[in-house]
Amino acid sequence: MAANLEKLVEELSKLSVLEAADLVKLLEEKWGVSAAAPVAAVAVAGAAAAAEPVEEKTEFDVVIKDAGPKKIETIKVIRQLTSLGLGEAKTMAETAGGKVLAGVGKDAAMDAKKKLEEAGAVIEIA
Repeated sequence: MAANLEKLVEELSKLSVLEAADLVKLLEEKWGVSAAAPVAAVAVAGAAAAAEPVEEKTEFDVVIKDAGPKKIETIKVIRQLTSLGLGEAKTMAETAGGKVLAGVGKDAAMDAKKKLEEAGAVIEIA
């Protein structure tokens, strides 16, 4: 049995990437399965070197750069987005580089940025 497997491995090693992809399609149809990961592995194995996958950032900070001309509107939005009191929100609005929100998802960060910019603030997503 081991000799048969070794012979099979030797034969499969001779396949081109396109032939290997065709083989995968045939096996998927025959067995009713999906081999998406092995296809990627075969394609990567054919390459000289594989690059490390880039991790997508999942947590963002909403940082205020400037309260803008309508500071009161900015303070109101900061209070809506956070649980800060009036004095704390005012201090945050006046402090460049202050984090309004920290470690939030992309949608929440973009929503907060939009609201704060509509109030006149200059915002950065970090």
